[in-house]
Amino acid sequence: MDTPVNAERLTRELDWNLLRTFVVLARSRSVTDAAQRLRLTQPSVSTALKRLEDRVGKKLIDRAPGRFELTRAGHLLYREAVEIHGAIFRLSTLMRDMTDEVTGNVRLAMASHVVCPLFDQVLAEFHAAHPRATLSISVHRSAEALAAVSARSASLAICLVHRRDPNLEYLRLYREFFGLFCGPSHPLFGRRDLTQADLAGHSAVSFETDRLHDALRAVTMLRAESDLSEQVIGTSSHLEEVRRMVIAGLGIGPLPLHVVARDVADGLLWRLPPHEAPPAIDVHLVWNPKAVLNRAERSLLDRLHARIAATPIAERIYA
Repeated sequence: MDTPVNAERLTRELDWNLLRTFVVLARSRSVTDAAQRLRLTQPSVSTALKRLEDRVGKKLIDRAPGRFELTRAGHLLYREAVEIHGAIFRLSTLMRDMTDEVTGNVRLAMASHVVCPLFDQVLAEFHAAHPRATLSISVHRSAEALAAVSARSASLAICLVHRRDPNLEYLRLYREFFGLFCGPSHPLFGRRDLTQADLAGHSAVSFETDRLHDALRAVTMLRAESDLSEQVIGTSSHLEEVRRMVIAGLGIGPLPLHVVARDVADGLLWRLPPHEAPPAIDVHLVWNPKAVLNRAERSLLDRLHARIAATPIAERIYA
């Protein structure tokens, strides 16, 4: 299907809606899946894909029974389409941001249950300085938060980082430590004479990113060293839900020490061995240097950057 592309004709005739449809297709498992996300019929999505392939003169998706993969041309177009989508998405915000007073909306993509006093202080100062600026905070898996910043649909992300995208900028916000916990109905709850060997064979609950090749690799190693059952009874991308399953007695689970300190004091959670050298996990502030930020976004990013630079890492380690 490959044919030479006439650049002038392409810029004149290419429909943005086709690119938007293709971005959704690229993130889907099939045409049917994309149609459901777009709330369109499957034939209309297939027709849009064919029109786009005709426009660019390249096959973009390799479709066959059991296969739905982007071609090399598809990968290239997807990267460019995401950039275009981000630019268009921000136009209305930039047009509204033409007043003397700092207004505009800041979209934050956050990992679940970020507990960081430094961040909270900066938010308070930001609101006091710019009371008409608005804030939208959405909670995602860390990979989704990073994807939102890359696509420019989020201003900033605060999340875990496994592999760094060279197109994004990263700054460590704080470090937290994980321990293993059980709930009141668990047979190990309240026992002070435990060793790590006592955890062997007990069921576990954990995070979806608790894998050797993901952001919580250190936590995965801790579970393995404790010889917990290989069967993980429950998983979630949200800390609150992992905490819920641990308290309910589904199994032993990893949780950040500083986040659940009150639960331990209230008798809802019991920390299990090992108590020495708990795994450390870094939480980062992430932004897209190519994104054109409105003044509210720029102000919050600059404030966070300055506060992090002025605060020694020892004061940003929460144990």
